[in-house]
Amino acid sequence: MKDRVKSAVILILITAACMPFAPARILYFGTAGALCAYEYSKNVEKLGARCTLWVMFVYLAAHAVLTFFDMGLFCYAACFVFCLYLALFSGVLHRQVSGIGALYTLAGLTYPCVLIGIIMTISVSRVWWQTLLTAVVGSVVCDTAALFGGTRFGKHKLAPAVSPKKTVEGALCGALSSLVTGALVWLVFRGTTPAPLWLCLGTSLLGTSMGQIGDLAESLLKRMIGVKDFSNLIPGHGGVFDRADSLLFSIPTVYFCFLLAGI
Repeated sequence: MKDRVKSAVILILITAACMPFAPARILYFGTAGALCAYEYSKNVEKLGARCTLWVMFVYLAAHAVLTFFDMGLFCYAACFVFCLYLALFSGVLHRQVSGIGALYTLAGLTYPCVLIGIIMTISVSRVWWQTLLTAVVGSVVCDTAALFGGTRFGKHKLAPAVSPKKTVEGALCGALSSLVTGALVWLVFRGTTPAPLWLCLGTSLLGTSMGQIGDLAESLLKRMIGVKDFSNLIPGHGGVFDRADSLLFSIPTVYFCFLLAGI
């Protein structure tokens, strides 16, 4: 428990130091993405396949540069397509990678790298702070409420083959708790962002629900590989990928909700 608290404090301090500055945010998420890609690649080797890790690094680095210079959607798409070609061609170039390794490289390029890239781009958008507050606070509140709800009321398993401890009741408690986050976001930003209360409540509800799906998605991947955590890089918490699972789904969801609403 002591290591867990210490690691959490250090992680919070690093995050707080990087978030106020756009270039630092891009570097922060790019580094996090590279660590997630590395953890993914090392664990895929346990399945007898070898990824081309440098392809994922190239994508993240290129996306970071494009984000810094605000190059536009076409450049982002071209970057992904180029790296997709590299991922598939890596099976031809490297005997150790082979076809299955090329497919795992393509999968890693999509999850987590593309999602990290999207978050990089969102981090320099006009509604970044609203998105961050809604997604991060919503995730923390949701996890706490889901744990309490599952312990107190849980009777029906949500996805026993993927995460045996999660229950339908816990997931519902977590989702409903997001309404508190939505109200908080509305109160904090009502003077600067014309977001009505109903939009903040709905966005928070959808964002935290997608965050729970992200948590299950990573659990599915870990079940397939046969590991409890992707790494022990963060003592008491597992790996970077383990910490990012829900946010990879919730941050883009919250941002797109605000974007569609014209905020």
